[in-house]
Order: sequence, then C-alpha cells, then structure tokens
Amino acid sequence: MLTHAQEAAPPSRTVVLGSRGFVGSTLLAHLSQLDWPAEGISSQALDLTADGAAESLAAQLRANDSLVFVSGLTPDRGKDAATFERNIRMVRAVAEALALQPVAHVVNIGTDAVYSDDANPVRESSCASPSSLHGAMHLAREVILTDVCRSAGIALVLLRPSLLYGPGDTHNGYGPNRFARNGPAEGKIGLFGEGEEQRDHVFIEDVARLISAVLERGSTGVVNVATGTAASFREAAELVAELSPAEIAVEGTPRANPVTHRHFDIAATREAFPGFGWTPLRDGLERTLAADAGSAARA
Repeated sequence: MLTHAQEAAPPSRTVVLGSRGFVGSTLLAHLSQLDWPAEGISSQALDLTADGAAESLAAQLRANDSLVFVSGLTPDRGKDAATFERNIRMVRAVAEALALQPVAHVVNIGTDAVYSDDANPVRESSCASPSSLHGAMHLAREVILTDVCRSAGIALVLLRPSLLYGPGDTHNGYGPNRFARNGPAEGKIGLFGEGEEQRDHVFIEDVARLISAVLERGSTGVVNVATGTAASFREAAELVAELSPAEIAVEGTPRANPVTHRHFDIAATREAFPGFGWTPLRDGLERTLAADAGSAARA
C-alpha cells in the first residue's frame, strides 16, 4: 500500500507538528541521532486552533520541507463532540497553511481506530468504518489532508498506529504504559475483567524508526503501524510484574464491556520495508521500566 518516490535520502528538513507529545518528542530524538535537520513546533509555540494559525504555520514552512503532523487532542483529553471539533480545527489550519505554502512531503500520524472495532485481521485494504468519535475525527483529518495534498501536488502518507507504549508516554492510558508506570509504585496492576483482550502493542521507538524510513523514501499511500503479533493485556501486565524489581500483584476486576481483540496483517509493511524489525514486547517493556526508573531516580 506504499509507493516509494526515491532511493534512501534524508529530507532537506523535517518539521514536526506536535513536538512535545509522545510520538513527536520520540521522533525528534531519533532524527537528532540520525543527524537529520529537524524543527519541532509544539502547541505552546503555535496553537493550531487559534485565529491566524494557518498563516503563522505557512510562514514557518519551506517548499522542500517534510511535514509530520501528529498534533491532536487524544482520548484522555476528551471523547466528546467539542474535542472532535477542536481536532478538526487543527487539521483545517494545517490544510490552509499547505495551500498557502506547499511542502514536498506530508506524513500524517493517525490511528487504527479508523477501522471498525470488529475488523480482524486489519489490513490497509480494510474498510475505514470508525466506531468512535476519535476514529471518525482521524478519518476526517485524513480526507481533508488528502484533498489539499492532491490539489497542491504534495506527496502524502497516512500512518495508522495501533496501541503505542514506551518511555516518554504523556497519556498514561490503559495498557503497558500505565502498567509500567503505576505497577511498581502501587504494587498492583488492575485489569479490565481478566485482561483477556488482545492488542498489537507497538514500541514507540519503532514508530520513530518507521516514520524516518517513510521520510527517507518519500513514501506515499497508507500503512498500518503494527507488529503483526498480538498479546493480551494480562500478558503485558504479567511481563511488567516479572521484569520489575518491585513486588506487583496482577488483579482482575468485574468486566463491564464485552471482550474484543485486534489483530493485524502486516504484509504491506513487510513488502515496503523488508528489513524492518519490531521490538518484542518483553524487550520494549524492559526498556520502558528502565527509563521510568531512571526518571524517578533523577526526580
């Protein structure tokens, strides 16, 4: 589902919108390690929902830039219509800025929530049929960006990540991030039900590596960001308990919602990047716990 425009070559400059978030900050650190020119724009530096945001962003862009759009309000900040509208205002500002100042390449970081909850296995060809406002918002953003990039002649790639975890998480959502952060401190991990749901948990540094691979090849199209291997929340919790030096109990709770699973067919990613390797869940959690312990020691 990806088409590469060139042999491997770093972008002239990468601009990351949402540079202080989980994905944006990890990506900037990775680009720095690669010694690629990059600039980060955070919501503190530019509020994409404010009047004049499009003109301000356009003034900071160059024709040969690659723009990574990861700015957005995540579900922990709200799941209602007001949050939906604010996220759409952000993409409208970006689209208007690109119309004023086109760039060479746009990488949009969306979500696998654009697919229905019962889509299994998920492929890039699976029907986009969101089951939530969050998913509908991301699908709308993809459509808006597709329209402006087509009109302006900009190469566009749509990335749809599964559940992300790792050092630097800013959301503390249910799953490996919360387990690794709260488990050692509280001595327990509470699961929804018995944690039966299976998800494809993706290490954040792998996401940064995949984005850089897409940038390097000037890729266009759609690709899911997933490992192809699903693990239950209980498996993740028990790994945290095993790897942590603290004593941690893993506890189930009465189930409020039915069990759903999510599996991915990653044939398209393997075809686009044959040598790309994913970090196993155990290794990613070990690195996450080590990073969290180091942060606590420095605090």
